Amino acid sequence: MKTDRKPPPAGRPAAPGIRQSMSGLHTWVGLLLGWVLYAMFLTGTVAYFKDELSQWMRPELPHQTEVPDQALVAQRVADALVAIAPGSPQWSLRLPDARNNSVYAFWRTAAAPGQRGFGEASFDPATGRKVTSRETMGGDFFYRFHFQFHYMPVIWGRWIAGVAAMFMLVAIVSGVITHKKIFVDFFTFRWGKGQRSWLDAHNALSVFGLPFHAMITYSGLVTLMALYMPWGEQAAIRTPAERQQLTAELSAFIQPGKPSGETAPLASIEDMVRHAQERWGRDNVGRVTVTHAGDAAARVAVARGEAGRVSMSPQYMEFEGPTGRLLAVHEGVGAAAETRGVLYALHLGRFSDSVTRWLYFLVSLAGTAMVGTGLVMWTVKRRQKLADPERPHVGFRLVERLNIAGIAGLSIAMAAFLWANRLLPQGMADRASWEIHGFFIVWALTLAHAALRPARTAWIEQLWTAAALLALLPVLNAATTRRPLWHSLAEGDWVFAGTDLLCWGLAGLHAVLAIRTARHQPRLRPARKPDRDPMAGAALRKGEA
Repeated sequence: MKTDRKPPPAGRPAAPGIRQSMSGLHTWVGLLLGWVLYAMFLTGTVAYFKDELSQWMRPELPHQTEVPDQALVAQRVADALVAIAPGSPQWSLRLPDARNNSVYAFWRTAAAPGQRGFGEASFDPATGRKVTSRETMGGDFFYRFHFQFHYMPVIWGRWIAGVAAMFMLVAIVSGVITHKKIFVDFFTFRWGKGQRSWLDAHNALSVFGLPFHAMITYSGLVTLMALYMPWGEQAAIRTPAERQQLTAELSAFIQPGKPSGETAPLASIEDMVRHAQERWGRDNVGRVTVTHAGDAAARVAVARGEAGRVSMSPQYMEFEGPTGRLLAVHEGVGAAAETRGVLYALHLGRFSDSVTRWLYFLVSLAGTAMVGTGLVMWTVKRRQKLADPERPHVGFRLVERLNIAGIAGLSIAMAAFLWANRLLPQGMADRASWEIHGFFIVWALTLAHAALRPARTAWIEQLWTAAALLALLPVLNAATTRRPLWHSLAEGDWVFAGTDLLCWGLAGLHAVLAIRTARHQPRLRPARKPDRDPMAGAALRKGEA
């Protein structure tokens, strides 16, 4: 077979091929934001059970054996909000379902300068009163950290997450091109072979969830597409009326118009929810939103729940507040909005049942390990090429220490966040904020520890620390609450029992990694000795060639 490709001129190296070019691209886009991606993957994995984790972090709330009548609950909490938030232009409440045993309510207020313009609280479905549980963000902290981080403006965090997701998408495509035998290598794994073992693990984890990883990365970008690429929307939508129509199409939060100034009590919220139940099912009403409660211009939106439908496009019924008359049923959106809604739902996985949610969790955990093995492989591969492996250069040491704190240290920080939930006094001021502060303080300490200790020793110590914190967490729960594991198993409370058992499983995983790291003896090449006679060395190499 003849080819027109000419060999390179003598003395000039051949141009790198597509695989070599993609290999360099894959390496550096994976490294530059690899620690951000690892944190996003791990916290996003935990967020698939954020509702269950929020229940575990509020042990004062009773175990829910069945979903209460959502219509009755809506009326109880609505009556409470009329008294708590008089004159509020808008309030909204999320009704209890199979995964939530409380009612979360949010309302807007006329904020004074320097104060928040909203209020929020959780309510007991049985009484309609504010719950007396400990103050905590619960699993919502990991969910929000996953895509907007903390201690920075929300927009900045979402931009950083978007750039990291774009890097991830490039890493996925370039990785498939680079590893031409990636599917064959999926069935090959060699223990104790150093760099080869890390590459095998990275390949296997990448192929195992490749469709999921591509979907979750792309759909994550789609969820915030209006932030990253707003120009099409800005060109198409020019008037406030068009903007309001778009908001109504993408969200069930109806826009509060101007109040009439005429007092009129709300009609029965229970009847409105019952109307929605007849259409969508008894336990499938998700949210009730009210604008200008107590005014003649009040409007009520009753939104459908997210379970059982693979789309986040809103479906809701709009009622006239004072009379309860049905004004409109919104169940259809345009093709573009529905495409976004489907991709958004695939990313969040809230439509899923328990089995599907566990599959999301496991494949996402494999994606976390894929990013982690890639970061570790970078240091393993380059350590063997160092002139003196015992004295690596500054850049190598920086990556190595960030790997330790970013991987093992993050596990310690997340476990410390759960420990803080059980140990901080319940009446402590800004308690929820201090749970989060504790997370970042511990995470910073793991970075300091990694910088001060030898790398291999730091890996072992931090992995064992994570294993110990996770293993002892069910013991701490039994000592500080009335919901120990044996009680949860007897009551069939799988939220508490499952959390305790999962902590032990993750503790075992970290212990295995610590043991293997301690047993592994790195194979280091001896430092290269310089030639005594440079001219003789050059002549010798020329003769060998």
